[in-house]
Amino acid sequence: MLLDEPSLGLAPLLVEEIFAIIQRINREQRTTILLVEQNARLALGVADHAYIMENGRIVLEGSPATLQDNADVREFYLGLSDVGQRKSYREVKHYKRRKRWLS
Repeated sequence: MLLDEPSLGLAPLLVEEIFAIIQRINREQRTTILLVEQNARLALGVADHAYIMENGRIVLEGSPATLQDNADVREFYLGLSDVGQRKSYREVKHYKRRKRWLS
């Protein structure tokens, strides 16, 4: 099953319900699901394997735990600092200049 941005434009409670259904289908029906989602925290929370794409190419891949521990993913996609505290939008808005994997 392919799902493209199932959370886009939905209220948070609906998003929670949809992702619970996605997990249930995957677990109970043993259905493989390809999920395209910009909400990295949400996607990594339900994935068995993850890919991060930039400009149409895969720049990182691995288990959700591995990606969540990656400093770039934490900063650019999860909005966390090196010590795990949330960063403000102002602190991460210029991230494209510092992306190490695109240099």
